[in-house]
Order: sequence, then C-alpha cells, then structure tokens
Amino acid sequence: MTPEPAAAASAPAGSALAAQGPGRSPHGVDHLLALYIQTPATLTGNLFGIVLIAVLFWPLAEPGRLLGWLGVVSVLWLVRLAHYLRFRRQGDAGAAGLRVWRRSWIVLVLCQGAMWGLAVWLFWGLGTPYHLLALLLIVYTYCLASVQLLATQVAVFIGFLSVVLAPTIVRVASDTGQPFHIELAVILTLMFCIAVLMARTYSSALGQAIALKSRTDEMAARLRMEKVVAEEARRAAEAANRAKTQFFAAASHDLRQPLHAMGLFAEALRQRSHDPEVASLVNSINESVDALEGLFGELLDITRIDTGGVDVNPAPVPMRELFSRLRLHFEPTAFEKGLMLSFRGEPHVAHADPVLLERVLRNLVSNAIRYTDDGGVLVSCRPRGAKLLLQVWDSGIGIAEASLPRIWDEFYQVQGNRPLEAHHRKGLGLGLAIVKRLSVLMDAPLSVRSRLGHGTVFSLEVPVGRAQRTIAGVPGGAAKLPIGLTLEGRLIAVVEDEATVREGLVVVLQAWGARVVAFDTVQAVEAWVASAAAEPPDLLLVDYRLPQGRTGIEALSALRARWPGRRLPAIVITGSSLGGHEDEAVKHDYHLLIKPVLPNKLRAMIAFKLGMR
Repeated sequence: MTPEPAAAASAPAGSALAAQGPGRSPHGVDHLLALYIQTPATLTGNLFGIVLIAVLFWPLAEPGRLLGWLGVVSVLWLVRLAHYLRFRRQGDAGAAGLRVWRRSWIVLVLCQGAMWGLAVWLFWGLGTPYHLLALLLIVYTYCLASVQLLATQVAVFIGFLSVVLAPTIVRVASDTGQPFHIELAVILTLMFCIAVLMARTYSSALGQAIALKSRTDEMAARLRMEKVVAEEARRAAEAANRAKTQFFAAASHDLRQPLHAMGLFAEALRQRSHDPEVASLVNSINESVDALEGLFGELLDITRIDTGGVDVNPAPVPMRELFSRLRLHFEPTAFEKGLMLSFRGEPHVAHADPVLLERVLRNLVSNAIRYTDDGGVLVSCRPRGAKLLLQVWDSGIGIAEASLPRIWDEFYQVQGNRPLEAHHRKGLGLGLAIVKRLSVLMDAPLSVRSRLGHGTVFSLEVPVGRAQRTIAGVPGGAAKLPIGLTLEGRLIAVVEDEATVREGLVVVLQAWGARVVAFDTVQAVEAWVASAAAEPPDLLLVDYRLPQGRTGIEALSALRARWPGRRLPAIVITGSSLGGHEDEAVKHDYHLLIKPVLPNKLRAMIAFKLGMR
C-alpha cells in the first residue's frame, strides 16, 4: 500500500526546499519530476487500499454509503491517473508548466487524503473490533507512507495529515459506544504528532544527504574537469616530448654530418702540412668534434629514455662479441693515453638487451678512460649464482665518498681534490645518468665503489644467458692503432649522399694512398657494377641512410652480388647512436661506426678490416 521509496532518494529536495517550496529552489524542477515519478507507486497503493475497504465493509456497510464512497474515491483515482498521463505526454514542459501541475497535484493529494478521513467517519463502528483496527491501520499506513513523499513540503504534509487524521480523531472521540474511545483518540493525536516529528526528522536528514550529494557531485564535476585538463596537459606533454625527441634525433643526425666532414678535412689538412702548429690545430679540432659527438649522443639518449622511446628486448649476449666491439671502439683512445685496456670473462653469455647493455658498458668504459691517466681499465665478467657480475675497473682519480650519491644525477660532474683537466670536463655530466636509467629499464642492479686517488669500480648484475647460435666475431687480439697506416694500391668504394662528407672521405683516403670510387646513391652503385670498368674493391665504406628511402645495406648487396666469389669487407657509418643495428651487422657481415668518426678511429677500423682478408 505504501509508495515506492526508491524514487524519493533521487528527488533533489531538502530543508531549503521545505522553506522555499519546490518551485523556488534551484533544484525545484528536479523535485517536481521526482513527485511525478512516484505517482504510479502512489496510485497503486491507493488502489490496493480501496479494494481492502470494499472487501472489509461490503457485508457491513449500507450499499449506498459504501458505493457512494467507492464512486467518489474511484473518480478521484482516475483523475490522478489522467493527471499523471498528461505529464507523461508533455514531459518536456518547462519549469512554469511543472509548477502549475504541482498546484493541481497538491489539490488532488489533499482530496485523496480527505477521502481516507471520510472513510473513517463513514465506516467507524461497523463490524467487530478487528474491522475497526484494520480501518485505522489502513488509514494510518497512508499517513506514514506520505512522510517520504511530502516531508520536503511541510505545509502540504501537515494539511494531508489534518484531512486524514482530524476526522478520524473526532469520529473516534465522539463514539461513546466504544470502550476507551477517549484514550484511543488521544493515542491517535499522539500518532499525529509523531508523524509530524518523523516528517521533520526525515526532511532534515534528507536535506543533509542531498546537500552532501550536491557537494559530492560538485567535487566529482570539478575532478572530471581537472581530469580533462590533466589529460589534455598529459597529451600536450607527450606531444612535446615526442617533438623534442624527434628534434634531437633530427638535429643529432644532421649535425653529425658536418662534424664528420670537419674531422675528415682536418685529417686531410694534417696529411698535406707538416707544420707542428697545424698538427696541433688539427688535434684540437678532432678533440672538439669528439666532445660534440658525445654531447649529441648524451642529449639524444637521455631524451629517448625519459620519453619512453627505449624498448627492452632481452636476448642472449655473448660476452666475447660484446667485448670485441668495445675493444675495437676504445682501444685507439686507450692507446693514445698510454693505458692498458683489458677484458676478462669472454666465454660467458648474458641475458639482457644487447643494445642497452652495450650502451651501459660503453658509457662506463668511456668514463673510466676519461678519468684515468695512468695504469689501465679492466672490463670483467664473472658468474654470481644465477647472475653475471659485469664490472668496469679503473686506476683513475677516484670519487670522494661524499660525491658517490650524486654521480647518477644529471649534469653532475665529480670534483676531486685537484682541478679537472680539459679532457676530464668533456660532456654534460649525463653519462652516468644514462647508465642509471638504462640499468633500471633492464632491471639490472647497479653499484659503485671508489677510493680517491686509487680508482673506481662500477658493477652491474644481469641474468645468465644461454648461447643459441655461434656467430663469428671480431678476434680478441685486435691490432694496436696503426699510426703509419698506408693504403697504397688499395681500392675503396665509398657510398655517401652528403657531398661534404663524401669529399672529406675521398680526400683522407687518397691522402692515405688509396684509390677511391665514390657514389651518392644506390642507383649509382648499381650502374657502376653493371659497367665494364668495375673492378672488385678491397673495402666498402657506406653510409646507412641513403636517398629515396634506401640504405647502405642495399649498396653492400649490390657490390657483393657483382663479385660473389670474393669476400668484400665492409664498414657502415650511421648517425644513430642508439638505433640498434647490431643484428643487421651480424646478418650482413659489416662493422658499424657512429658519426662523427674521428680519423684515428676510422684508420683503426680500416686496418682491422683489411687485416681480415
């Protein structure tokens, strides 16, 4: 018989609405909508009560009195149903229309209440005490049910209770034929007061709940707005990071080209002039080129790592091959400084990302050579249970205990007890920051120990791997840097699209005594090998990125296909410092150099490649 309570919880009314009336509250329209939503449940409860009255008093009441009440209350019920259906048909009415309907709705509710009060007046005293108790329970149930529906409209609620209970109380009190009629009337009066108190309590609680819900909705809306703003900011930041990464990548590649050419022209100048001052200037130029190359590499690497542009792809890494590449790269530098560069533990195999692991060791070895002036650098690999302990030892200047926690910070460079020399200050102080980030990406614990003035050891733990295939690597005993290299009688094929770099290579190679054939595209190489003038070169020196989206690999394939019976050694030069060409290098049998290539490194690599024949 009671209206459904679910809809009332959604009615945005409260104590403020009780004071102002639903039509004046900012949430008044929503409240009116809630009233109409509850109408079907209210009509159903009323219909059930009408049927109960008819069943209870049909044998007891005079037919005219009962049928008259049933007729009036049924017409009123049908009017309320039509009122509801009209609302359904015009549910998009504005606030003014809803307020008009609210007034008619209140009139209908009060009329309905009056009919229940009239029912007590008409049927009281008929039948047994059971019938009288049932009549009072039915009527009072509607009073309690109206608490939820009308509590937010105090005036309307009190009016409803008055038209229902006032006739009831008067009728019960005036029935002298019933025992305890005065006491029962007093009890009904108390129940009237209790219903009013319940309505006020419910209204206050509902008002607080609605106020809390409103604040929650407001905070949720604010959070959604802030989330949208944060998401836009995140997308903007990601776009900016991608743009920054692309910029550094493009700038690194494009700026390496003139630096590469500068180093080659400086070497050509050295070959043509025997003036000691010119030789000193060339050395300074090469040192500057080397420093700039380090800066570009560090900036590009740190940008890629921080923007999530570095993927980790673990695979078996034979230490022999990795150490061979490190030896080939750093042995000329160590030789120039009079340092011994040693490697121990070549038979082991690690399980890590080959590119990232090599990058970590390159940075550590480069750092060790830079800060070591006497003695040497040792790179070792030793088993530690299920792990391999990779260590880079040096006998350099060492790091003070107080500086150790900060060496992983960006732009931090260790300051010892004595001023750092020029070659110690190269770079931006990003090398160890890159090492730390890459070790975290690989989940490889990294640690350091050092004694000031005695040296430093960096340790990296990686899982033990299993060799899956045997790949012919660089022999462990690479020759020392050939200071007096001569290429007399050698034919070298150069493929380079950058005119200044190509010219620089031709000049330097010719100064070293070589004959050179130079090409700027893969098509030019293919045209040459198809001509009758082509002869097998002794060495192939090609750039990786060539015009029209083609690569140096295609140039190598074209040259080697022309002389399939000869093994043509090849060197590929690229401007990408963290691109990962190692798999291609193994597959296509070439060695990789990163631009800018200083002449001494190029000279060492050429000597090594020609020695393989």
